[in-house]
Amino acid sequence: MASPTPLLKDELDIVIPTIRNLDFLEMWRPFFEPYHLIIVQDGDPAKTIKVPEGFDYELYNRNDINRILGPKANCISFKDSACRCFGYMVSKKKYIYTIDDDCFVANDPSGKQINALEQHIKNLLCPSTPFFFNTLYEPYREGADFVRGYPFSLREGVPTAVSHGLWLNIPDYDAPTQLVKPLERNTRYVDAILTIPKGTLFPMCGMNLAFDRELIGPAMYFGLMGDGQPIGRYDDMWAGWCIKVICDHLGLGVKTGLPYIFHSKASNPFVNLRKEYKGIFWQEDIIPFFQNVVLSKEATTVQKCYLELAKEVKDKLSKIDPYFDKLADAMVTWIESWDELNPAGASAANGKA
Repeated sequence: MASPTPLLKDELDIVIPTIRNLDFLEMWRPFFEPYHLIIVQDGDPAKTIKVPEGFDYELYNRNDINRILGPKANCISFKDSACRCFGYMVSKKKYIYTIDDDCFVANDPSGKQINALEQHIKNLLCPSTPFFFNTLYEPYREGADFVRGYPFSLREGVPTAVSHGLWLNIPDYDAPTQLVKPLERNTRYVDAILTIPKGTLFPMCGMNLAFDRELIGPAMYFGLMGDGQPIGRYDDMWAGWCIKVICDHLGLGVKTGLPYIFHSKASNPFVNLRKEYKGIFWQEDIIPFFQNVVLSKEATTVQKCYLELAKEVKDKLSKIDPYFDKLADAMVTWIESWDELNPAGASAANGKA
């Protein structure tokens, strides 16, 4: 049952990237209507996107992005859902939930509708345990605890920066896997939340994701993808590798597992293959890079960490392809833009943009 007063009603924005009318919000109305939406319209800015009545929202298209960021707008991807990160930048709230417009409300095994947003909020408000694995998974849930042998000195946990949710129906597969398993559907509901251990990377999917903007927001850059770029569908992956390295460095937690959403439609595997082709090769070098990158003791803020990471990307990954030179520059531009729109000391709860 949804809480009578929605959790964090005035402290959370829902960010949705889209190229179409947002009819899918009707299904989410009981859960999303109390919250403020930031819609980032991709593609043709002349197209009118219809939003169902009753939702409190602001909508930004490419013209708005160009107007707000000026020459720095080139760090925001075009014709790719990576444009969603512009919404993270203009939000003035402490928390962000982002969801794709082909994601519907899922049912748990008892048939009850899952309030994904409420579960994400619970994940974020609860500590994480990245330094020692608890074999009963999330120790702070009702009916669970720390098991015998878990050090008492680590039981307070650390602040949770990211809550990564999962998907029933269409799994988040890459193109080669889609091609060999075209009919595969995920029907397994695993009732678990895990903290991803320190030093372990993971593939972050942006279609059902929540994070604490104050703790990790400046690192949630979804890269240069889509129009004019040699790669697509690695936007959330790139952000996931960056945030994990930075969370590990700063002593923050990342959770994955509940909540589930229902992912309604599979994207075209041939189109996906064209977008992912280079990334499938490149990631064999990118992953070791992130596994081995070391941030300095001076990197005490997310921004400082991210700028160090950008320098490392330029130094170490540019030899793979000139694209990484451009990406490293865009990472710096992103931080400059973030700091311009979010001056240090500005109240996080200073109302809507």
